[in-house]
Amino acid sequence: MITVYGIPNCDTVKRARAWLAEAGLEAAFHDFKKSGVPADLAADWLRLFGHQRVINRAGTMWRKLDEATRAGVVDDASALALVQAQPSVIKRPLVHWPDGHWTLGFKPDEFQSGAAKAQK
Repeated sequence: MITVYGIPNCDTVKRARAWLAEAGLEAAFHDFKKSGVPADLAADWLRLFGHQRVINRAGTMWRKLDEATRAGVVDDASALALVQAQPSVIKRPLVHWPDGHWTLGFKPDEFQSGAAKAQK
């Protein structure tokens, strides 16, 4: 099963979910706003992608944070605390593919590769 993690009103999440639907792939959706950020998965994402990629420093939520909070994100541990408190700072979507690999963000070529593996 494909699982998409994100926020439903995020345009990138909407594009990713539409791409999956158009490809005929069913995907579960984990809404950070309703269900929170699973701490164990967030720690995995940070190990896999690094806090520099997981935290969306170009996003609105990041810019709304005070300078001290932004300056305090210096490693995976501090990033984990932030993403638990402010899920909107996470780059989206995070997708868990049936073969066990993860993608971060929406790139059609990465989704095509994941879809090909999912349909086998």
